[in-house]
Amino acid sequence: MEVLKQIGLKVAKLIDVKSLITILLTCVVAYKAIIGDMDIQEIYLMIIAFYFGTQVEKKKDKEE
Repeated sequence: MEVLKQIGLKVAKLIDVKSLITILLTCVVAYKAIIGDMDIQEIYLMIIAFYFGTQVEKKKDKEE
């Protein structure tokens, strides 16, 4: 019973605005890549650039 409660709490945490938007955008990008309307390499590069950009900002915030 405790396991079901923990699963329910994890699912509830996933259902917030950021998570829903992320899931929706992932589905759209996957669909566009499958039908050949979007290059997956461009998407990958954008994700990597965003990740490293946010890491630099976090490091700057910690230094201040």
